Amino acid sequence: MDYDALKTQSSYCTLVNKSDNSKYVCYSHTKAGTFNIGLTNASEVWSKDFTEETLAEHGKNDALKSAEDYISKIRSTCGNGSASVTVQEDGALLQLGVSPGSVSMTLPRLSDPEGRAELRDLLFRMANSLADADAAGGPSSVSPGKSQFRRNTGFEPRRQQTGPTVVVKKRLPGDSLINPGSRKKKPATGVAFDDND
Repeated sequence: MDYDALKTQSSYCTLVNKSDNSKYVCYSHTKAGTFNIGLTNASEVWSKDFTEETLAEHGKNDALKSAEDYISKIRSTCGNGSASVTVQEDGALLQLGVSPGSVSMTLPRLSDPEGRAELRDLLFRMANSLADADAAGGPSSVSPGKSQFRRNTGFEPRRQQTGPTVVVKKRLPGDSLINPGSRKKKPATGVAFDDND
């Protein structure tokens, strides 16, 4: 495994746990020659470092041979909603996919000062990756007809539409604005009385 090539490669995705709709940021990166997989809900952090040997040992049963395979598996399962988290007393069980072909790993909970330091580092890594992506696009990537402020959805889960779609009827001329089902009343034209009676 080429850790030097992975030094610039970090992966971030949002994971929505279907059991309780809680949100997590799942991330992976290299630090000090180890491959790290982590998970946070912005208040607690669970993280595990893998060396080449421990990553190969863990991947024997899962058919994942390299850090790139793990990054790809994390991105795909977070993207299609098949990743889940079970928080335990001293860690979190990260389940990537549904059987068969699922990968599970237990990530130990980081202590308070270590967890805060990891959250701070994660925040700055994410900000640097966004800045690098913007710099790579440069100012010429913005066309005059489009907004400069593109919404980056790389860190958000894909939202699935739930519930029925409401169709809005077009208001016809003469329909009441206050009571849309009724028509406006026409003004009274008056009554002609004969004085000959």
